[in-house]
Amino acid sequence: MPGPAPGRVRWRCRRGMRELDVLLGRWLEHRWPEAGEGMRADFAALLELPDPQLAAWLLQGERPPDGGIAALVDDILRGRD
Repeated sequence: MPGPAPGRVRWRCRRGMRELDVLLGRWLEHRWPEAGEGMRADFAALLELPDPQLAAWLLQGERPPDGGIAALVDDILRGRD
């Protein structure tokens, strides 16, 4: 389903850490419109995690154990470059 992200998803991108806000918001803006249903579901699940876990994966180089989430984290980090 192409198009803008729902308001709840956009709101959940606002985190307690500015670095996470930037990474998540950038992915939402640039990749959400073309993302498939599975990737969107993984992104929504990612947003339910606490900030320390997101920081470990997105800022500190730890790897998620779930393959779908790991692929999403890689995609988010590619957008950082």
